[in-house]
Amino acid sequence: MCRFVEKMYLCKMIRKVRNILLFVLFFVILSCGDYQKVVKSTDYEYKLKKAKEYYENREYNRATQLYQELVNIYRGTSRADQIYYYLAKSCYGQRDYVLSCHYFRQMLKEFPRSEYNEEAQFLIGYCYFLDSPTARLDQKTTQDAIDALQLFINIFPGSSKVSEANKLIDEMREKLVYKSYLSGRLYYDLADYRAAVISLTNSIKEYPDSKYREELMYYLLKAKYLLGENSIDEKKRERLNGALDEYFTFTDEFPESKYRKKPTGFLQAQRN
Repeated sequence: MCRFVEKMYLCKMIRKVRNILLFVLFFVILSCGDYQKVVKSTDYEYKLKKAKEYYENREYNRATQLYQELVNIYRGTSRADQIYYYLAKSCYGQRDYVLSCHYFRQMLKEFPRSEYNEEAQFLIGYCYFLDSPTARLDQKTTQDAIDALQLFINIFPGSSKVSEANKLIDEMREKLVYKSYLSGRLYYDLADYRAAVISLTNSIKEYPDSKYREELMYYLLKAKYLLGENSIDEKKRERLNGALDEYFTFTDEFPESKYRKKPTGFLQAQRN
């Protein structure tokens, strides 16, 4: 009896799920049919109205397709900048930040006095920020984000978004600092001490106030020492003396460093 009841209940649930799926499928087919009617329509005011509806309903893909057509139809009219704006925002809604940046830039170029320019300038930088890769990868997009956000601050110093833009810039700069740190460490870990000396030195010079400064200087010291140890006889002593100078520079700046005692033995031996 229990199995019969369970079987009946299961059949009932299957029918219910099937009905829901059929309803959803019917709705999707109907919706697609309506959208195709909009696409084929030659009533551009109607298309413009529907594009805005799709945008507001977060149907960004449909909105984008319509706005891409309408931006050419309304070019040179008083509403052209608005269409560019919503086209860029529709791409933004799809997380296509590259295309969103492109349309925002086009809008700024063609309509330098548009009411949407302040937001557009900020969103260009923010799109780059969102598209910025992890610190281990190439950081061109990160630098583009910094440049675009700084331009926004310069153009709109009184904007309510300035504080947020500064925070984003700080975050992006910290990523560049970390990238620089990783590059220096990578060469050291690969035992390419000549490249490590160059990379670590550049990182310290470029970001003198980095939170990684102590560690970078320590690895620079070690890289110089190991480069000297593995050098030919004619260059060995000169390079080890350079490592010793680096040691004193390090201990003068960080007298309480946790790394201080680690290099002392081998460098003092070289001095003696």
